[in-house]
Amino acid sequence: MLHSLSESIVVLIDLQTRLMPAIHDGASVVAQAARLGRIARGLDVPVIGTEQNPESLGENAKEIKDLSSITVAKHHFDATADGLIDALPQGRTRAIVAGCEAHVCVLQTAIGLLHRGLSVTVVIDAIGSRKIVDKDAAVARLNKAGADVATVEMVAFEWLRSSQHPQFRDILQLIK
Repeated sequence: MLHSLSESIVVLIDLQTRLMPAIHDGASVVAQAARLGRIARGLDVPVIGTEQNPESLGENAKEIKDLSSITVAKHHFDATADGLIDALPQGRTRAIVAGCEAHVCVLQTAIGLLHRGLSVTVVIDAIGSRKIVDKDAAVARLNKAGADVATVEMVAFEWLRSSQHPQFRDILQLIK
């Protein structure tokens, strides 16, 4: 199913500054998640962030924090158990999910969203784990659980639908 602007919400999970040095290719994960967030904001798709135990792990990277209209602090690995559901705007039925760690908080939050009736797309170039094998296992499990997988560019072009979209040129600059 193609992504719809009016149904989508972006959830950026635990892209915390203290965690990122341990994540395989962490700088790229943050960059891709920020790119997804900038594209979403440019197309009026809401962006929500989460932070795992921010008292210990600190805040999300500044660019992620700045893109998020709300940041949900949590202690459960599944953010739906700690207020994410209440933070979701009404009428948004497809969660576009990115962040860390793929095999823990991303996996459990995505499954929590699926269990609550939302469609979920995991953006595989904007998720990360300390080990590649954990990320790969998470993607396989999420796909089997019913989540779609996509890349930042796939989501962006599906939101745009056409080169005649009014924001096409602006968003294209973020895609390139």
